[in-house]
Amino acid sequence: MSEPAAFRDDLVRTIPSLRAFAISLAQNNDRADDLVQETLVKAWDKQSSFQLGTNLKAWLFTILRNEFYSQMRKRGREVQDSDGLLTASVAIHPGQQGSVDLKDFRKALETLPEDQREAIILIGASGFSYEEAAEICGCAVGTIKSRVSRARTRLQDILGIEGDGDFGPDAISAQVLGSTAA
Repeated sequence: MSEPAAFRDDLVRTIPSLRAFAISLAQNNDRADDLVQETLVKAWDKQSSFQLGTNLKAWLFTILRNEFYSQMRKRGREVQDSDGLLTASVAIHPGQQGSVDLKDFRKALETLPEDQREAIILIGASGFSYEEAAEICGCAVGTIKSRVSRARTRLQDILGIEGDGDFGPDAISAQVLGSTAA
């Protein structure tokens, strides 16, 4: 049997394994079939670079894996947005207001009593549970809950927050963002 025929036969024998690997990567049968086909085409084109006596299956799996990640990177750069909905949804309000809001929040946070500030930072910013925060502070869970509640109420008073509408873009920015989404 000639070398190209032997290479071809070895390629055909690996197809079921390649397909199983491709399905595990792509999580989609059609994409997996495309990956396998692309792998076989590339392997056939580059068969002169394959060294006889080495592991053909490993070589093919490497080609398939590299092709999968190349496609993923390409998909990450490409966006299908034929109706323009995605483009409209990426409009954001200006960052300047957020910077000012953060500065105001930091100033308000500094005015809180130390125990309340510590509790709200542990729960709100650091992501600890009430139980974990209580253990860190060496107090009861109820004490932490009370401190966080008082801190939230005090911050709302200082910052003039009355409801959910006080978060996010101001009224003018909301109108602009609303008109781009239409």
